[in-house]
Amino acid sequence: MSRLDDFTARLTFRLDDFQRRACVALDAGHGVLVCAPTGAGKTIVGEFAVHLALASRTKCFYTTPIKALSNQKYADLVAIHGPESVGLLTGDNSINPDAPVVVMTTEVVRNMIYANSRALDGLSYVVMDEVHFLADRFRGAVWEEVILHLDPSVRVVSLSATVSNAEEFGDWIQAVRGDTTVIVDEHRPVPLTQHMLVGTRMFDLFDPSRHVDAAGRVERPQVNPELKRYIRHRTLLADDDRRGGRGRRGQTSRGPRRGGGPRPPSRPDLVARLDREGLLPAIGFIFSRAGCDGALAQCLRSGLTLLTPEESMAVDEVVDRHLQELSPADEDILGVAEWLAGLRRGFAAHHAGLLPTFRHTVEELFTRGLVKMVFATETLALGINMPARTVVLERLVKFNGEAHVDLTPGEYTQLTGRAGRRGIDIEGHAVVVWTPEAVPDQVAGLAGARTFPLRSSFQPEYNMAVNLIGRLGLEGSRELLHRSFAQFQADRSVVGQARKVDEARRRLRKLDVELSATAQKRDIDPGVVVGDDPDDDGQTEADPYAGFLGYIQLREDIRRRERDLRFERRSATTQSTVADLAALKRGHVIGLHGGRHRGLAVILEPATQSADPKPLVLAEDAWCGRVGTRDFVNPPQVLGNMRLPKHVDRRTGRGRRDLASALRSTGIEMPKGRSKKRAAAADDRELAGLRTALRSHPAHRLDNGDELFRLAERRNRVVREIVTADRVISERTSTLGVQFDRIVAVLADLGYLEVGKARGEGPGPVTVTAAGHLLGRIYSESDLLVTECIRAGIWDRLAPHELAAVVAAMVFETRRESFAGADAMSGNVALRTALARTVDTWRDVTHVESRHRVDPTREPDTGFSVAVSLWASGRSLTESLAVAGERGQLLSPGDFVRWNRQVVDLLEQIRLGVGPEARLASSARSAVGGIRRGVVAAELG
Repeated sequence: MSRLDDFTARLTFRLDDFQRRACVALDAGHGVLVCAPTGAGKTIVGEFAVHLALASRTKCFYTTPIKALSNQKYADLVAIHGPESVGLLTGDNSINPDAPVVVMTTEVVRNMIYANSRALDGLSYVVMDEVHFLADRFRGAVWEEVILHLDPSVRVVSLSATVSNAEEFGDWIQAVRGDTTVIVDEHRPVPLTQHMLVGTRMFDLFDPSRHVDAAGRVERPQVNPELKRYIRHRTLLADDDRRGGRGRRGQTSRGPRRGGGPRPPSRPDLVARLDREGLLPAIGFIFSRAGCDGALAQCLRSGLTLLTPEESMAVDEVVDRHLQELSPADEDILGVAEWLAGLRRGFAAHHAGLLPTFRHTVEELFTRGLVKMVFATETLALGINMPARTVVLERLVKFNGEAHVDLTPGEYTQLTGRAGRRGIDIEGHAVVVWTPEAVPDQVAGLAGARTFPLRSSFQPEYNMAVNLIGRLGLEGSRELLHRSFAQFQADRSVVGQARKVDEARRRLRKLDVELSATAQKRDIDPGVVVGDDPDDDGQTEADPYAGFLGYIQLREDIRRRERDLRFERRSATTQSTVADLAALKRGHVIGLHGGRHRGLAVILEPATQSADPKPLVLAEDAWCGRVGTRDFVNPPQVLGNMRLPKHVDRRTGRGRRDLASALRSTGIEMPKGRSKKRAAAADDRELAGLRTALRSHPAHRLDNGDELFRLAERRNRVVREIVTADRVISERTSTLGVQFDRIVAVLADLGYLEVGKARGEGPGPVTVTAAGHLLGRIYSESDLLVTECIRAGIWDRLAPHELAAVVAAMVFETRRESFAGADAMSGNVALRTALARTVDTWRDVTHVESRHRVDPTREPDTGFSVAVSLWASGRSLTESLAVAGERGQLLSPGDFVRWNRQVVDLLEQIRLGVGPEARLASSARSAVGGIRRGVVAAELG
């Protein structure tokens, strides 16, 4: 019996064709890349890799992108192979780490590689589940690092959602890993039916009838014409109602609804409709935490119940098991009673703001059929095995952290991929709730484009640089960067650009022939035109402005110089504005000249960020808000000072009006008129010389309407096209190398790398210093700043809870515009001093980064520091959450646990990095002990 036959003998189902082909390739000694839709059963290939490792008495690492998926896969493998054969390693848990099969997050195996861990001995297979996370802009580089660094003898099993460039991704893996079989399967094991819910009526999105073209081929499905007719009809009726002033039940309408058309059903009506149609269990994706909680509250107020009394009793049993470690006080602050009320009726919310214990409970109940309707954010679609019969999308727009953007086809596919439970449902259902913004053709475009391209997010960083150089040396590190998927894609992308350059150069030569002939007819020297040399740009070193083409070049150079001078002036003004805004103090009075608010304004709160200062001001018209560089044409000028009370009432209208009245009564006046600065162009010698040469040029006498100028303009457009394409090629093919060299320069400046004496041409050997080895053990977005603070001894004498507060400023990043700098931090003198010195160190680091043109390290944010300090010193969850709310952060329990987990992770890295004898290590160990309690300990394990 073959190893594959032995594996399939224990299965209760037959392998699909793509699963069998992947397993056969793996059994034959090949690596595999498997791309298939969500729910198609890709993980069975990973489980076969586990089987092969156990059969050959070697090791297998099963990697996942998130802790929840690692925990789930660990439980699955333990159920198959037993707890003695399977281990778990995440940032929080370590269970049987020496087992032959270990499930871990991808970062763990990356860290093992850089540490040359003995755990890599005997490793034969690495399963990379959800490998399309490689495109994640924050963590994607980790996947590439692992693929590039693993020993060539290790077989990599890459499991990905369906991507449109799977062959390209496979070609790269073959190039860097050797023999790899690429298997793509776009067939869903459970068919998906697309619907649109318009008001109270549900329609199929696509026309159910099949159309065949003249050649007998089935045409691509078309949007259901009945759906379009119904939307047009209801929209016209709504328009008539608005014009007639009629509302529901004969009452006057409160105003037109945006876009007209039928109103969407309420959440309880929607759930009841799904229940009647037999479409539960369902997941309703709502792209905000507040929206999910609001939807749950609406259903609870409606009185709707989806469970029988027996099912509600089963819910209580599961909940009691999950919450047994919570104290009564914690249950009260976490809102357990309200949460349980929803579960007993079959409803739940699922988002990152919930306590992880709550989310795990909901996942188990949903899988067991004891929760029928879950309102979730998109995080639920990221790998967690929680399929439903139906997926509902209320909107096709989401907030990405910076702006509201449309869903991409890939995101739509990922979300709707949850619909249809294999072995349970005959088909899955995706329901889009119609709104004026959800046009049926747009939805059909998302539903029809089932794939999305995988784009590398690989970027060199400080920690990566010292680890690469430590293992491979400088040249070896550069060579590895050239082997990255990012560089692979960049090199392929320039092929099309190179073709554009060749075609543009041919057009340029033809234009030059035509221009030369036209100039000679007018007895004008055409100047130097492009010859047969494709790199000849038509210029000479002796006289770049000779002939008519020289005259055209002269005009272009004048325009370019004028543009450069304007840019330099704007840049200088912007830099001066940034500096002046950052220097404004409380009580300073300035003038506002642009935007909706003009006149005097007083500074209520100075700016907290020096890079993008936005002080809080109150204008004389009683408007209160933050102003930034965009609000000023010229740098702000301090016109005077105004005495402000210690506590300013800016939250009430009356308080703002009183302050505005006091501001107007100060006697400070706006300056009359605006000072006009002499234009830089008036004093620029280079520009004056160019203008003189233009006026004296023989071609200056020609009429601007002459055909020569028309030909010259066409020629200039082609030249600009060539220059732009050449620049794109250069940038794409050298971006990674340039960025890496800049990072190396920063590290050398700060003493993390040592450059030896050069031998002959080129730089000398580069070695990692002791400080560099410390940096190599810190895996954080602020890795360089953390290491600089450790080297300077800034945190050495802090108490454990104070150290936790400072470390929190390294990892925390507020979700709202309520940044909290070190000057906003309360606490004792030692803590405030340490934070101030940390910020000073950050400024020093960013100064070096700016000099080498590296993106600046993020400024420390103390928004979570008070909360974690209280928690680490033994205070209650209620107090810790309350103080975070007072500082404007409004932390949810889920966020509280998540940020504590990140603080613990960085504290452990610091403890291991500085060594057991260091005083800082002892403080870090005690801080971790203070944080690991209550709800945090329950989640960290």
